[in-house]
Amino acid sequence: MTDTADRLDAQSIQGVVIRFAGDSGDGMQLTGDRFTSASALAGNDLVTLPEFPAEIRAPQGTLAGVSAFQVHISDHDIHTPGDEPDVLVAMNPAALMSQLGRLKSGGTIILNTDAFDERNLEKCGYEVDPRDNGTLDDYIVHEVPMTSLTLGAVEELDVKKRDAERSKNFFALGLISWMYTRPLEPTIEWVNEKFAKVQTVVDANVMALKAGHAFGETTEMFGDQYEVAAAPNEPGTYTNITGNVATSWGMVAAGQLAKLPVFLGSYPITPASDILHELSRHKNFGVRTFQAEDEIAAAGAALGAAFGGHLAYTTTSGPGVALKGETIGLATSMELPMVIIDVQRGGPSTGLPTKTEASDLFLALYGRHGESPLPVVAAYSPSNCFDMAIEASRLALKYRTPVIYLTDGYLANGAEPWKLPDVDSLPDISVSFTTEPNGDNGEFLPYLRDEIGSRPWAIPGTAGLEHRVGGLEKANVTGNVEYDPDNHGLMTDLRQAKIDGIANDIPLAEVDAVDGAKILLVGWGSTWGSIKAATERLREAGTPTDRVHITHLNPFPSNLGDILRAYDHVIVPELNKGQLIQILRGKYLVDAKGVNKVKGLPFTGGEVVEAVESIVAGTSQGVSL
Repeated sequence: MTDTADRLDAQSIQGVVIRFAGDSGDGMQLTGDRFTSASALAGNDLVTLPEFPAEIRAPQGTLAGVSAFQVHISDHDIHTPGDEPDVLVAMNPAALMSQLGRLKSGGTIILNTDAFDERNLEKCGYEVDPRDNGTLDDYIVHEVPMTSLTLGAVEELDVKKRDAERSKNFFALGLISWMYTRPLEPTIEWVNEKFAKVQTVVDANVMALKAGHAFGETTEMFGDQYEVAAAPNEPGTYTNITGNVATSWGMVAAGQLAKLPVFLGSYPITPASDILHELSRHKNFGVRTFQAEDEIAAAGAALGAAFGGHLAYTTTSGPGVALKGETIGLATSMELPMVIIDVQRGGPSTGLPTKTEASDLFLALYGRHGESPLPVVAAYSPSNCFDMAIEASRLALKYRTPVIYLTDGYLANGAEPWKLPDVDSLPDISVSFTTEPNGDNGEFLPYLRDEIGSRPWAIPGTAGLEHRVGGLEKANVTGNVEYDPDNHGLMTDLRQAKIDGIANDIPLAEVDAVDGAKILLVGWGSTWGSIKAATERLREAGTPTDRVHITHLNPFPSNLGDILRAYDHVIVPELNKGQLIQILRGKYLVDAKGVNKVKGLPFTGGEVVEAVESIVAGTSQGVSL
């Protein structure tokens, strides 16, 4: 750990954005994750942006194989992983070429010079070494032979050269840890636990970590250390959490709150697979996970579990939602509770598996046969995924309906500090199964609705409650198969009325407002952080701006229309080509303008600010980045 004297000499800064980049085999995700964990322990506020190669085994040293991890740490509340990195750690030429355009002018570059040989330069398209032709003149460049220094540090160990080279990411981590006064002990403890079965790996990684730290401390190359103080936070117990883990924990919590066993039917798909992995670890909470042979089977198994009285989930991404569409329609007809979790990614078809996008809103709202309305909710931050998993479960159970819960790749893999909630503050979402006949003549009427339009939920096998459910239209109240046109119209209206009524059971939309604002930014999903950051910048620049973020997308909060009509400019940033904006224009007849991005990346705060300024100035009727 950096000692007290070092920390007292360190230059205090409010925050820093660091981007680690290298080949997919260089361990950049692990490096960024460990730096993030150390910063969380130091009490910093933080937001991360992991970026994975789209190809599983892209050729080493090529642009397609670059893996990157960006982390923004600060001594104050932040909402985005940062517009431009202050520091770029580039482990090879491909990492430098692909990431240099993101680095701010005057930023710091730390290069692994051992990788800058003719072959690697040629692989990524450099005709001339960028260190020699002025490409890097606008930056502060530190050339560090990380590979050879790592090999020297572990020379005394009985480790093969190839295995030793794999520890160079820990050398980079040690160096950055010295620069920003991060403690080494948490990382060393993690290494000892993670690689406990292979002591040579433990020793090599720890030695490389310490060697990187010592290099920063002893070389004259790095003149300053920096310290980012802890951010002010409410008292409590905090953990660093990703959206997929938060969703998983929310599912477990929902099962406990509902007093029901949890069932997950899932087929692995990026970026949703981690929910299946995480949930499979919690069987002690009555969780059952089933890895199906395909998306259709996964949805069918979840619906069967719902019929059997479980709190049922199925997880997927956009391509999987398309395949599950018929089963979701069946769940709508059967009026059984089931939560479909869609971790959105780039599309269409199988799209960009590792890149984020939020273009499944139309799919969630309309992607089924016939008139099949269902609630749609969306999380806005990694930690909010916990709350929205519970909310989706509450709506499904209470209203006997499938619910689609939307996150995206940015939320799924991004991380932030999360204060563990007080268990007593979580809602009671328990349900009562029907155990006795409900008809006047002692029969069971499976479609006899309560005051909110929900039908009774009876576990199959309950004596006297034998009934049929299925995809064929049912007669109102009795549940008998019925082809009468008037009955179909009635059942369609009843299902729609049930979903519409949910508007009375969700919070009103809340506006983050200031005096004199004539501009309203409307967001949903993971645009929350960039919109919040942009709103704050616009206000600081003298442009009063309000914002509203929608978590319930069907039905909308009942006051949303009145809010939208109160502003001169309604601007809707979306990670798609304009889906929410079409719905708002059609439903509320407001002249909203769109800010759209479909590049597999989240918005930056600066992008939103520039778009708003151009729209308000009248130089643009909408912005497509």
